[in-house]
Amino acid sequence: RVVKDDTTKDELWWGKGSPNIEMDEQTFMVNRERAVDYLNSLDKVFVNDQFLNWDPEHRIKVRIVSARAYHSLFMHNMCIRATPEELENFGTPDFTIYNAGQFPCNRYTHYMTSSTSIDLNLARREMVILGTQYAGEMKKGLFSVMHYLMPKRQILSLHSGSNMGKDGDVALFFGLSGTGKTTLSTDHNRYLIGDDEHCWSENGVSNIEGGCYAKCIDLSKEKEPDIYHAIKFGAVLENVVFDEHTREVDFSDKSVTENTRAA
Repeated sequence: RVVKDDTTKDELWWGKGSPNIEMDEQTFMVNRERAVDYLNSLDKVFVNDQFLNWDPEHRIKVRIVSARAYHSLFMHNMCIRATPEELENFGTPDFTIYNAGQFPCNRYTHYMTSSTSIDLNLARREMVILGTQYAGEMKKGLFSVMHYLMPKRQILSLHSGSNMGKDGDVALFFGLSGTGKTTLSTDHNRYLIGDDEHCWSENGVSNIEGGCYAKCIDLSKEKEPDIYHAIKFGAVLENVVFDEHTREVDFSDKSVTENTRAA
């Protein structure tokens, strides 16, 4: 849900067919307080200070506060990692996520229809996650923020894969999730720029992220060697089925969902 205020009511698409479901400031603050109170009650929380966009002129500072190490590791893999020097001078983030994970929202709160809610307040530059442990909400939430911020700078934000030839020619690959953007981007004869989210500015095409979020249904060493070999200690696998004793993953098993992922 997105807070509809005096600014966003004119800048965003609302109504029939729009993915933007409205909420008011008051409801956002109720959910924000609920998430922050829960995070404050924990013995340990995980905080990531990272960047979006490899173009230094247009990069965004993000802070992710998570209840689970799993979510922190996911974003550690997906966002651009700051150097120790950059962390020292990180300062105030441009955008903050409060991820309470499985802790639910109150479904009797105005605008709520279930115990899960992902709320975006563009004026406050904040996002609140309640009642879901799906890590992809953070990735897609920040991508939505980039779709809002970048066009204001005359920059086109793109849901695409991208790579570059030896002569500097850049290719962009558009398609729905699971249609081959990651596979095409990792062509051995070209330099990988990124597999999913990009900005096209006067400086050229830049990757928004620092990692790949690959679909891994039916993944094999023969079909997609780069993705297969990238899955090692530190990678995050979602929705996959594995042997509890050997911990070997069966990438062909779609009993949970076909949307199996590796970050």
